[in-house]
Amino acid sequence: MLFLSALLLLVAFLVGSLPLGYLLLSRAGVNTRLSNAHNLGVENMLRLVGPGLATASAVLDAGKGLLAVLMASSLGLPEVTVLAALAAYLGHLNPPNALYLPLYGSAFGRVPPRGRGNLVLLGVLAGVAVTGAVPLWAAALPVVVYAGVTGYWGYVSAATLAGLAAFAAVVALLPVGVPAKLGALGLLVAAGWRFKENIGRMLDGTEPKFGEEVPLAGKRGDEVVAAFMIHPMTLENFWSAQRFAWLRPLVERGVISEATVRQMAANLRPMKIGELRGIRTPEGQSIRCYLLSSPLLPDVFDTQPELATRRAIEGARLAHELGAEVFGLGAFWSVVGNKGVDVQAAVPEITVTNGGAYTSGTIKAAIPGILKHFESGGRDLKAATAGIVGANGVVAFGIARTIAPQVAKLIMLGRNLDKLERSAATLRRANKDTEIITTTDYATLKDADLIFTATSDPLPVIFPQHVKPGTWIFDEGRPADVDESVAGIPGVRIIPGGVVRPPGGMTSNIDLQFGEGAVPACLAETLIIAATGEHHRKSLGPQTLSENINFFVEQAARLGFEVVD
Repeated sequence: MLFLSALLLLVAFLVGSLPLGYLLLSRAGVNTRLSNAHNLGVENMLRLVGPGLATASAVLDAGKGLLAVLMASSLGLPEVTVLAALAAYLGHLNPPNALYLPLYGSAFGRVPPRGRGNLVLLGVLAGVAVTGAVPLWAAALPVVVYAGVTGYWGYVSAATLAGLAAFAAVVALLPVGVPAKLGALGLLVAAGWRFKENIGRMLDGTEPKFGEEVPLAGKRGDEVVAAFMIHPMTLENFWSAQRFAWLRPLVERGVISEATVRQMAANLRPMKIGELRGIRTPEGQSIRCYLLSSPLLPDVFDTQPELATRRAIEGARLAHELGAEVFGLGAFWSVVGNKGVDVQAAVPEITVTNGGAYTSGTIKAAIPGILKHFESGGRDLKAATAGIVGANGVVAFGIARTIAPQVAKLIMLGRNLDKLERSAATLRRANKDTEIITTTDYATLKDADLIFTATSDPLPVIFPQHVKPGTWIFDEGRPADVDESVAGIPGVRIIPGGVVRPPGGMTSNIDLQFGEGAVPACLAETLIIAATGEHHRKSLGPQTLSENINFFVEQAARLGFEVVD
């Protein structure tokens, strides 16, 4: 009897794992990667494929749950029947890779996508009721609770968990064996694990509610969808996502160490933690942007570049599954995987950009105004000394190339002196009247009247001892390169760079730390690509084409994006 019970439970697991809905929809030409539980439930499936296919897919999923339980009930043991319900549900949520990868690996590189499994649950509940494993009222109770919570609160995942909690509580009180009680509890635990990301989104305020139409790539002409990858700059930023807020008091009291939080962050796959809404162009087009995060802190990008690249690739896949057409790499994500090249190669289904072109464009647009204001204050630009911090980088070198012919002396500061010298040699040939020096010493900035800084350092690099009174500083660094204490020096003016205000009145549940209604230029580039459909303008690798820089500057003006100065 024990052998037969184990065999029937294995069969129930395998029956539950059958991708029947996937097979039906894929044969009908539906891209099921855009039809998974990140966005879609039954109601959105109806919008995507219509009532016929949606109903047929629902019947197949519920049917396999019912079949698995009916087969197990042949032993006449209620305990085995309830455990079979759990086995079928686990099979649906965790299909065996060895069984399906040979069939679908060439298409996706992993098993077919699975939804929440609510229809499978409906099937197994019907099965345990029909077979008499539990009373009909006990099997119907979770459905009633599910309907009530969905109607009151709107969150399908929460409703599912509430229904299964009621079922587990009732079965615990019924005169059935311990295995049946554990089986009912197992359904709740399995669903809780399956919905952990949905729970996080509920806490963050980004989980779609029942009846809310979720945008999909290419489905509406008046709305486009983009996604952007962010990460915490400091441990304090880690708490900005509400799903992690509970950790803060534990860390502050020493109950959990910073090392533990870092280890947890390294093991977390990308997640949707925020959303930008209210962005609308003058032509009436809506731009919706999901904020994704794998909460790696800045030092991890240097010490574990392979991990960072893997997480960026996973983020691109998540963005595609969420229905985004363009995926932007923000902050330190922009430098991983050969500045996005490897990420794009791994996920060709979505456009990937590191945002470098429009970032350079905002600087190009801002510099003439900065220099004009500098001279309007009675300063002689031709006699001035300008310092370029981070001159080893593409953005800062672009600034140096623009500034060099307009000043008497140019200080190029960076980490790699040999590379700086090669760059300086190029500038010297084109600007013979400008004195150009290279250095790795921040103390030389004390001679500068103007400082342009664009580094990727996670902490400030410019402090009061580096700046003389009256200096103008254009800070393109994100986070800021200039320490707050520099503002106390008499006459110093600090101008933030690369900050853009999208059109329409943007709102966000996450503080991006660029000011209300503002985003970094690299994020704005992601939005502009989505709005224009000019996907070939994406920024990848270390090179930035001048024609693309000009394109983003022109299109930003047309679409209503404003550079904050």
